[in-house]
Amino acid sequence: MDFLQLQDKTILICGLANRKSIAFHTGTVLAEAGARVLYSVRSPERQQQVAKIVGSAPVFVCDFSDQAQIDRLRDEVAAQCGQIDGLVHSLAFADYSAGWLPFHETPRRAFLQAVDISCFSLVALANAFRNVLNPETGSVVAVSISTTRMAAENYGYMAPIKAALDSSLCFLAKSFSQFSQIRFNAAAPGLLKSSASAGIPGYVESYLYAEQATLRKRAVETREVANTIAFLLSPRSSGINAQHIVIDAGMGINYFDNSLVHRPALPS
Repeated sequence: MDFLQLQDKTILICGLANRKSIAFHTGTVLAEAGARVLYSVRSPERQQQVAKIVGSAPVFVCDFSDQAQIDRLRDEVAAQCGQIDGLVHSLAFADYSAGWLPFHETPRRAFLQAVDISCFSLVALANAFRNVLNPETGSVVAVSISTTRMAAENYGYMAPIKAALDSSLCFLAKSFSQFSQIRFNAAAPGLLKSSASAGIPGYVESYLYAEQATLRKRAVETREVANTIAFLLSPRSSGINAQHIVIDAGMGINYFDNSLVHRPALPS
């Protein structure tokens, strides 16, 4: 039974890095459901790398900080596929080369670059693809985070940027409703094992703590996030729009779990 109704749907995934990435797992789930999957990566070098893991799926190149390249991506996708049914925004970048800094010392250039690539790129993509996405059943899904209200020092300025991404989804959903039924939603996972997270200072310690804070005492798996994205892309989620769907295995309600509150203090 084709529950997701994604057979022969065409989905563009932006932001594939490697086998550990949400984008790769999402593409795998979509392909298993019978969808035609397209990928976009940021450089020709990355294109050569990911071509080895995605089989015959088309892989386009686009630097999402460059509007001309976004427009070229739209034209290339439209020329090859005509209309597409869904778009996945799995793009994020933060420059931590200055090392860990308290939030009030965030470098202006790093913050604005991260906003451009991690948030505004969604607006630019949506605008560029507005006439390529299926106007009746099109779906756009961005990858966010489970909460932007938990001020984790090591995550730095990316939480406010993800908050801007979440808000942008609402405004895009409203704006597109004037001429289409295209939906905009976010899949918002808790902490994951990914190559992107490896660049965050102190991430391993945070990940291990988050795992213990889940109700099941087992961390969220990337495949679980991919499953949620596939659902949000499918016609089965047609009543969901402008939403932030959290995938955190219950972590958000369990910060005061007895095993955490009463665990032995670490030696000083």
